[in-house]
Amino acid sequence: MATGSSEPDVVVVCVTYNSSAVIEALLAALPSALESIATCRVVIVDNDSSDGTPAIVKQRAPWVRLIEAGSNSGYAGGINIALRNGLGSRGVYILNPDAVPSPGSVVRLLDAVESAPGVGIAVPAVLAVDGTLKFSLRREPTIMRAVGEALLGGHRAARFPKLGDMIRNPAYYCDGATADWATGAAMLVSRATIDAIGEWDERFWLYSEETDYALRLADAGSRLCLVMSAEVRHPGGSMSTSPYLWSLVAINRTRLYRKRHSLVPSLFYWLVVLGNEAVRSLLGRPTHRAAVKALLKVGPNPPAELSTPALM
Repeated sequence: MATGSSEPDVVVVCVTYNSSAVIEALLAALPSALESIATCRVVIVDNDSSDGTPAIVKQRAPWVRLIEAGSNSGYAGGINIALRNGLGSRGVYILNPDAVPSPGSVVRLLDAVESAPGVGIAVPAVLAVDGTLKFSLRREPTIMRAVGEALLGGHRAARFPKLGDMIRNPAYYCDGATADWATGAAMLVSRATIDAIGEWDERFWLYSEETDYALRLADAGSRLCLVMSAEVRHPGGSMSTSPYLWSLVAINRTRLYRKRHSLVPSLFYWLVVLGNEAVRSLLGRPTHRAAVKALLKVGPNPPAELSTPALM
């Protein structure tokens, strides 16, 4: 572990919020995951947990630099707090608190961003708890893909690259595979990328922030790649069952599109997402009903300066 004010090779960043049920598994896995890394620092930013998460971190891992934010600053906000407290000279590995990295995985990700020209972010293979591969690679959001997912559903639309966001072809998941973005459970960002792109956009607060960051990477002329020999086990969260979280996903999908496109195509994109949620709400699903209400409240052109919770 790097000590004092010295700059380590790698900084591991984790943002927690009521993560007491999962954080111990991550802490236990980190030492072996960091094998062959000369110097590192682990920074956990806690977004005002009420379940004793900071106490667990202090007890189980006194080698962690724990930063208690004092409020819930969101996922992007928590990452930025960590980045402002020091960067790794070679890279930063961002992990969800429920992601469990495999032994030796960090150095493999670091090798990927340092050995392949143009690679700015390396992501591991994401596995379910039972060890099966999860389809974590994604394509850039477009109106056509929003329409495809609305008409066919996400899994069926994924069979057609122009109609689906998710990449679901198992053969595609090999070392060096590239994607427009990847789910944000685990990603190693090179130091050069951080210096070039800067901080994460805190206006998204939760969801779509990793999409925004990866697309900004592509805008800068670099790319994201997959490293299959590095793995994380990640059970996934409660997004699909929480009306609030599902609403955040829907709003931030449209907000991300608006950030990157003019108003007229953004209006069409918003209408497609709204229509998709409205049709599914007719089936009595509370998550989709909540998303419809939130989309109607926020509209297709939300104030750019406000964070998503402030819009809702």
